[in-house]
Amino acid sequence: MSESPVFAWDLPDPFTLGITVRPEDTDRLGHANNVVYVRWLEDISWAHIESLGMTWALHEATGKAMAITRTEVDYLASANTGDELVLGTWLTDWDGRFRSARQFQLIRVADGKTLLRGLSTHACVDLKTQRPSRAPAEFVAILSGAMVPGGRGLAG
Repeated sequence: MSESPVFAWDLPDPFTLGITVRPEDTDRLGHANNVVYVRWLEDISWAHIESLGMTWALHEATGKAMAITRTEVDYLASANTGDELVLGTWLTDWDGRFRSARQFQLIRVADGKTLLRGLSTHACVDLKTQRPSRAPAEFVAILSGAMVPGGRGLAG
């Protein structure tokens, strides 16, 4: 989604992804399963970073990737089959070398209610060794240029 309706976003100008809750997204309680929420966070993270030019081809060319080191999720209200949702994300911290943070907010379109807030942190790793590695210049430029001030960061 390039333009989202007016919602009470935590930060300005989120990168957004529209979601419709499918029956297979729900659990025995009848609402979207926590594992599905985490999948949505990953989906939007990849879509956002790729939109900025940090494509998988760039990851392969540099031999580096940003691996998740922590995911923190606050489930505030449930989503049910058929609900239309908008998930927003922002890059909210970057140390310029190894670590970054990303913030999330999930809103139900029908009533504008925030259903989830989240934060993930990432560390640059070497694709071959899976060990921490300094980010390549390409990552530094992309992440530095995409930072949104005022969000939660590496310290949580």
